[in-house]
Amino acid sequence: MIKFLDLQAINLQHKDEIEEQLLKVFRSGWYISGTEVKNFENNLAAFVGVNHAIGVANGLDAIRLIFKAYLQLGVMEEGDEVIIPANTFIASVLAVSDNRLTPVFVEPDIETYNIDISKIEEKITPKTKAILLVHLYGRVVFSEALIALAKKYNLKIVEDNAQAIGATWNGIKTGALADVAAFSFYPGKNLGALGDAGAVTTNDAVLAARIRAIANYGSSKKYINDVMGVNSRLDEIQAAVLHVKLKYLQHENEARQKIASHYIQAIGNDKITLPQMPVNTAEHVWHLFVVRCEKRDELQTYLEDNGIQTLIHYPVPPHLQQAYQSFNHLHFPITEKIHKEVLSLPISSLLTADEMKTITDTLNRF
Repeated sequence: MIKFLDLQAINLQHKDEIEEQLLKVFRSGWYISGTEVKNFENNLAAFVGVNHAIGVANGLDAIRLIFKAYLQLGVMEEGDEVIIPANTFIASVLAVSDNRLTPVFVEPDIETYNIDISKIEEKITPKTKAILLVHLYGRVVFSEALIALAKKYNLKIVEDNAQAIGATWNGIKTGALADVAAFSFYPGKNLGALGDAGAVTTNDAVLAARIRAIANYGSSKKYINDVMGVNSRLDEIQAAVLHVKLKYLQHENEARQKIASHYIQAIGNDKITLPQMPVNTAEHVWHLFVVRCEKRDELQTYLEDNGIQTLIHYPVPPHLQQAYQSFNHLHFPITEKIHKEVLSLPISSLLTADEMKTITDTLNRF
């Protein structure tokens, strides 16, 4: 069986360095908010190209904390609206609604699967305060038109960068494009921890300080709580692992880009719609390689029968989830078409040439 993603093999390639770091943390006796977290935050900020990086517990918390900070700083108030792509993982929506803000869905571009920037302005109202971008599947969504739109309506731009760390737009990395960005280091991400982990990056010193305080019980000094906060801290063990793996991220992203290029050149079945390759290949780090097929379920079963594991990202869009019954009446035809047809193929830096050939040959026989 060709696994969708062999996490064990991915992490074992850095076995010696990771084990050394784990032992170092274990023996240090310091497991929360220590030197490993500080070192990783500094390295992440340098990698992204920003002044501030704050390690947090997970990717969902990263987005939640951003909006919670904006609320506390008076930039937003409960009931305000946040523009959000209709086809995204539910975490993006949960972070908005958890802060008692209102998500306003916008359809994606069928070619890129990212939010259609040309459709944003028609959804803006006097209550709109932010645009939440999701660089879905690892592809950047950004433009000069978006920047102009945000300035015109005085909107914050927030990046959900859970899937696109290392991608660039006009030479600027995701995580440094907008006012603030959220990262997830869930084990299956391009930069994955050995458990849950996340981060926020920004050049806004005031916002960074508030997010750091909120994530630490609302405290910037022990036992002195200036604001109402939560407990959402990156721990020393995960920071130490991420410190090791960050060094290899660029190389592994490049390997993903080569695999994606091979897939696009080698798959020639007209029943299968391939993802679009951007003109600037650095704009996509291929966290997922997602094809579409009208007979998606049949294709997935066929691949499984031929020893190829695939996943669906994602089978049900947020507005049709039971958790958001108040949105179930909404209809987004492009989003719904995407969610009915998408199938994610195996892609990782360790996929072999023989495995790629097996996958493409099998797809071409479908």
